Amino acid sequence: MADDRAAVIEQIQGMVVSLVATHPAGTGLCLVGGFRYRFLDNGARRSVDIDYHWDGDLADKQNQLIRLFERRLLPDVRRRLGLDRSVAAPRGGAAESIATAVVDLAFWNLGSTLGRIEIPVDIIRIECFDSPAVRTAGGVVYRTASDADMLEAKAIAVVSRTFLEYRDLVDLYLFASHAVPDAHRRLADKCRRLNIDATRVAARLDDLATAGGHHAAGIDAIIRQQLDPEAAAAILAAGGGPVVLEAVRQLLAMLFGRSREASP
Repeated sequence: MADDRAAVIEQIQGMVVSLVATHPAGTGLCLVGGFRYRFLDNGARRSVDIDYHWDGDLADKQNQLIRLFERRLLPDVRRRLGLDRSVAAPRGGAAESIATAVVDLAFWNLGSTLGRIEIPVDIIRIECFDSPAVRTAGGVVYRTASDADMLEAKAIAVVSRTFLEYRDLVDLYLFASHAVPDAHRRLADKCRRLNIDATRVAARLDDLATAGGHHAAGIDAIIRQQLDPEAAAAILAAGGGPVVLEAVRQLLAMLFGRSREASP
């Protein structure tokens, strides 16, 4: 049953990103975040939300997407999957470290065992040093951020979020090879632009070292709940959360120029 639900979620997510990529309302949006890794990079982690980077007015783009989903996506989901559906902007929510406008998609069928499916579409603004990249899937051209900007955005999320999201650590582990040689300089510049000071970075990296058991357990939960079974089994057999945490802690120390300060 869980596999059926996951398959339906990913089918709807594919419909969302394909529509956005081929409609004028999606012009200029860059697919980023965990679902970008899943959809365009064959990432092992399933992601419920969909993230887009946008340099313009977030609220205006939010309204454009709501209108697009009302006209095109919701009828298509009803026709293809037989699900009731809704789209709306959330009425509230906690502010994050990066300004975000959210479009909440929901799907359900009272006679189904799938339950209620919620897929937030987040319109965010990340710091990008590189020009947008283009990738293709199924004959559709998708605009996205560069691999380096994507990885650095994940690193910034780790040190800037009020509450740590373990999915960010897992994505950093899975895509550590996307780090570029001058990532330290790039991240120093991005942190200055975002007013993220060295004290804040140091506090988060020190916390990852001193509360390792707690964070490793959180990573293990993501591995078991969100990774494909084969990938999860392989990582757990190799040591699971503690191994992932140590690898990511060393990666972050390198990215933020604290390698020589990192504890063994």
